[in-house]
Amino acid sequence: MNKVLGLLTAVLVLLAAAGQAIAAEVIRDYHADITVAPDATLSVTETITVRAEGQDIKRGIFRDFPLYAEDADGRRIKVDFDLVSVERDGEPEDYHTESISGGIRIYAGSADVFLDPGDYTYTVTYTTGRQIRYFDDHDELYWNVTGNGWKFPILKASANVVLPDGVTATRTAYYTGPLGSTETNARYQRADDGAYFETTAPLGIGEGLTIVVGLPKGAVLAPSSETSTWWWLRDNINAIIGYGGLGLVFFYYLRSWIAVGRDPEAGIMVPRWDPPEGLSPALVNYIDNKGFSGEGWTALSASLLDLAVKGYVVLDDLENSIVVNRTDKPVTGKLQAGLASLIEAIGGPGESLTIDKANGKRVQSVGKKFRDAIEKEHRGKYYRGNGGYIFGGLALSIAALAALLIFGSLTEDTIGLLFAPVVVAVFLGSFAVRLGRGVRRGAPLAVRIISIVGMAILGFVAVAMSLVSVLAIFIDLSEVHQISVLIAVGGIVLLNALFFFLMGAPTPVGRKLMDGIEGLRTYLTLAEKDRLNMQGAPKMSPQHFETLLPYAVALGVEKPWTETFETWLASAAAGAAAASYQPAWYHGAHPGDFGGRIGGFSSAMASTIASTIPAPPKSSSSGFSSGGGSSGGGGGGGGGGGW
Repeated sequence: MNKVLGLLTAVLVLLAAAGQAIAAEVIRDYHADITVAPDATLSVTETITVRAEGQDIKRGIFRDFPLYAEDADGRRIKVDFDLVSVERDGEPEDYHTESISGGIRIYAGSADVFLDPGDYTYTVTYTTGRQIRYFDDHDELYWNVTGNGWKFPILKASANVVLPDGVTATRTAYYTGPLGSTETNARYQRADDGAYFETTAPLGIGEGLTIVVGLPKGAVLAPSSETSTWWWLRDNINAIIGYGGLGLVFFYYLRSWIAVGRDPEAGIMVPRWDPPEGLSPALVNYIDNKGFSGEGWTALSASLLDLAVKGYVVLDDLENSIVVNRTDKPVTGKLQAGLASLIEAIGGPGESLTIDKANGKRVQSVGKKFRDAIEKEHRGKYYRGNGGYIFGGLALSIAALAALLIFGSLTEDTIGLLFAPVVVAVFLGSFAVRLGRGVRRGAPLAVRIISIVGMAILGFVAVAMSLVSVLAIFIDLSEVHQISVLIAVGGIVLLNALFFFLMGAPTPVGRKLMDGIEGLRTYLTLAEKDRLNMQGAPKMSPQHFETLLPYAVALGVEKPWTETFETWLASAAAGAAAASYQPAWYHGAHPGDFGGRIGGFSSAMASTIASTIPAPPKSSSSGFSSGGGSSGGGGGGGGGGGW
């Protein structure tokens, strides 16, 4: 009894396996009739017999056909394609097409008509041009018959090539298997009017049949010079528009910069120990950076220190917050715009401003009013941003990018990758300008400009190459084959990022004040022995240190200035009274030497203020390969599936 049950079980397993094999969706037969016309166009009829089981093939099949190929020199070219008809079992079939990355997808079937399980034969007829390769001694049809992108196995594939009258194939070759394979599981048979190819083993998913038919030189019409020129323009339209737009934007910005963006010649820099023309620390920061640095928080920090050393406020340096307390000292005379704005924001005697995360919105409002007050009083007086010229460059850039999108032939892959060079260009443009300003501050203007542009270009190239290497892991860039577009778009964005900073220029008054500010910076960073050698320079004292401390913060040199003061405090020249000096306007959270505490507080004050600002709300956002001498090479190709 057990033996009988075992035998029945084995039979049932075999029957189930056989049923699954029968129910599998496959391409039973894939045949292509390819007629080569004397004018080098191809007429192709693909007859595809499939087994449908309602799994992937529910309404019909789809056929993907690439619209790009490689010519004899390995250049990517755009081919011609015209769909003639689609049939099923010898009758016209409903169909529709859609664009896909690098090609066209042909859907055979109707969305509201479902197929019963069974065998169906689809016939797709089309014509295509630019598929013949022209060499010095021969011409060639290199054709991927089935494509390597089918989602089903192909049990049998064949191709019949019909050549023009009187033309005989000079050589033939065939390849089977996945992309790049050199397997030859097929056979060739010479025909009176051409050649016949047929596989000798089934093709698995992702495998295909590729054939090569050599023709005598001149057997088919070669393109005329006019046609070749037109094809070249069509093939390179993206590079022409992209690099053309890049050149136009560059020459526009260069001409504009020469006209209005060049800084006046710098004067003679002389170290000085007082701010030029009585400028406030905030205004020193504003002029020196051609606008506020650190989003204005550095200037605000320097202004709070200025108010403190003048006795208007007391600063309590706590661990996680800063409290600015208004003193009873009345305001005498007229304060400069920024200082007056801060006094008003803090309030009257006894009132305070707490800088911490809980009061982030209030701090943000105080900072905005502070910046607005200074810009309202001084906008255009020391520095001109030349916004009109920048707007013109942006408009020209947008026009170039729009032309690329409208008139170019960008693939979906390329459009999806455009964000990468844009992000890289913006980052590197900003980084290069800031680095060039800091590193080359004392260098001649021409050297600084060359340094900024050079660093931006070199950085862009380096990052772009690294990015391409990373993307190549996930994307076959030979399918996109439009790296020139990414470079052109990145270059246009980089130019805008660079000239956004470079187009602005100081006024003659601003240039003169910048020379004075540079002299003050030099004094604040001089070694003590060099400072002592300066004729007329005041001796170091707590009062002198405090007076210039806000300016050191505004210029970002508070560290060397504080270190100089600490050195002086430790010297015998300071005296016991000065060495034990504690300012009434500053209360630190931790005990220690005054110089170290106030220096560290000054350095961290701007970042402490910036950290209290609420973060902005987050926003949500919602191929065909070819090769030579292997399966998947040449024209044709693609693949398909069911729907």
